[in-house]
Amino acid sequence: MDLVVARRGEVAEVAAVVDGVVGQRWDVPWDEFPGWVAERLPTGAGTGADAVAGAGANGVSVRWVWADSASVHLPLLRAGVRVPRAVDLGLQRAILRSAAAVAHTDYARAPDSVWDEVRAAASLTPAPPADTEVALFDVAAPGPDLEACLAEHRAQQACLAEARDGGRLALLCHAESVGGLIAQELNHAGVPFDASVHHAQLTTALGEADRHGGRPARMAALVARIRETLDAPGLNPDSAPTLVAALRRAGLEVTSTRKWELRGLDHPVIEPLLEYKALARLYTANGWSWMRHWVRDGRFRPDWVAGGVVTGRWASRGGGALQLPQQIRSAVRAEPGWRLVVADAAQLEPRVLAAMSQDGAMARAAAAGDLYQGLVDEGVVDTRAHAKVAMLGAMYGATSGEAGALMARLRRAYPRAMGWVDAAAAAGERGERVSTWLGRTSPAPPAFWREAQAAAQHPDASPAAERRAHSAAREWGRFTRNFVVQGTAAEWALCWMGFLRRGLDDLHGPGGMREGDGGPGGLTASRPELVYFLHDEVIVHAPEEFADEVAECVREAARRAGVLLFPGSPVDFPLSVAVVESYDAAD
Repeated sequence: MDLVVARRGEVAEVAAVVDGVVGQRWDVPWDEFPGWVAERLPTGAGTGADAVAGAGANGVSVRWVWADSASVHLPLLRAGVRVPRAVDLGLQRAILRSAAAVAHTDYARAPDSVWDEVRAAASLTPAPPADTEVALFDVAAPGPDLEACLAEHRAQQACLAEARDGGRLALLCHAESVGGLIAQELNHAGVPFDASVHHAQLTTALGEADRHGGRPARMAALVARIRETLDAPGLNPDSAPTLVAALRRAGLEVTSTRKWELRGLDHPVIEPLLEYKALARLYTANGWSWMRHWVRDGRFRPDWVAGGVVTGRWASRGGGALQLPQQIRSAVRAEPGWRLVVADAAQLEPRVLAAMSQDGAMARAAAAGDLYQGLVDEGVVDTRAHAKVAMLGAMYGATSGEAGALMARLRRAYPRAMGWVDAAAAAGERGERVSTWLGRTSPAPPAFWREAQAAAQHPDASPAAERRAHSAAREWGRFTRNFVVQGTAAEWALCWMGFLRRGLDDLHGPGGMREGDGGPGGLTASRPELVYFLHDEVIVHAPEEFADEVAECVREAARRAGVLLFPGSPVDFPLSVAVVESYDAAD
């Protein structure tokens, strides 16, 4: 049974759908909605099929359907309720509207609607900082009403029924919806973060903070040195144009303040300037202001966005969750009596390429555990460093330099794998779209590509116009080359997290509870929780006594994700797993 949910003011409108037929309807006061949902979630703390399927107290399997997990699941989590499974209509729509496997359907060919406008607006809305007070059940912005949700759900199911792909697109939509739930669970949980450790790190690196909002002591001292060395008393080193002008007055022929350009210069200002730029990055990106805005109640609280990148990778709005620098990771610290289970998938994208291209030789190279070393052992390249450069070049379209020179060796050794990405690149150069393993499809070429190709086709096209067209084609080909690999790796990661989420529920009770804790669907402080995700890496915050059990659960989830996506493939997806007190200790 599907329970379709939409919010109308202070009321949750719900309709039951069984076998495509709309049945009973309910109007539930919004403040009573969490309890109403909890009554329909799995009961008990067993590990059987009911826990996985989401069977409620009456034994009926329930799947929740809503426009957007952020607007319903996150408020439920704040009220202590967590649903096992749901359909996120907004996330699925973004996939289905452009997927090649359903391009022939009425759904894909229909004009844009309010659904597309709502999603576009949501993608542009910045997340509130963590220091913003959030009510338990804030009033949400108006979204699609119940009738619109019912119609969209019906249309999506009909679209998937017409897919010409053997069920892959349906699997992708399911995984994406699970990802929508997980993103909100990450948003609710936050990353364990010790502000006192980070404050000490900042003070050591930057010097004492200025009480009046000026530069910290060490940065201020460096600015004084830079000004004195350049004889520029009022210089602001944070202003690139004025800094370039000051450097040129000192006889340095620079065109920018980029680190690689400055490093090649011989002048006494270079050392303090490079040091200042490094500290300024830390101060700006992860300094005291960042901590005040994004750390609350012992947790770093960014806003995770499932499917936020066109390839299916996740994004974050605010807080820089996807760029946590090494120097602050020691502040990501388990609470007393708990541990961080940190796992990352080794060489995920090359392994995905080997699996989907069914390149047996490349699969053999990966079998020993270290795919790059496998290339050396197979005699393809001479060093592991060259193997990494060559493989990254193959996936990102390098044609010159060291990577370009190594490409010929890869093509001879792994013709199926290289043929797969070469074909994707050629399709992009022709202006065609490509798809990931499960069917997420790349966008059409952008305006600059179309304009360049049109100009080159003109009878009076100049050689410069033809070069621009060729360059635009190659650039878009590099995008489509990488799209099929990066997008499929994102699909594997979604399945990995989905199996991990289910595995933790199997171990610790459906809906996130241990036996004897809370009510149906209730969240408790005693269960392991997924708290961080970065493309091919996860962190689970777990009670110390469960840490080894959780580590095995993470490994099993990775194994199952590989089997689900690539049944029968010899390619495996090994993990590096560490049980640590702080994130930096996992390296």
